[in-house]
Amino acid sequence: MQIQEVLSEMRALQARVSGVTSETVSDAQPSDFAALLKNSMDQISTMQNEATAMSTAYEAGDKSVDLTNVMLQVQKAGLAFRAMTEVRNKLLDAYSQVMNMSV
Repeated sequence: MQIQEVLSEMRALQARVSGVTSETVSDAQPSDFAALLKNSMDQISTMQNEATAMSTAYEAGDKSVDLTNVMLQVQKAGLAFRAMTEVRNKLLDAYSQVMNMSV
């Protein structure tokens, strides 16, 4: 029962971030976890590519690129990557615990 509470709290937080009402979230169908994970990984990859491109442009002397924006993008991409790594570690830990359960 505790996992359902955590899931509903996560949905509520996601709804608050995306601006969706809680009624819409409760009516939504569960999504495909693999597709959700792949989408998140693609977004993080895009963030890293954009940060690298901005950093390269700044290093090349492009006057339209601000150092502050470069640093923000690099930090956002790094934070997103670390978060994804933590999610992966938690998933692997949960998988190993399930595999070690006796039936």
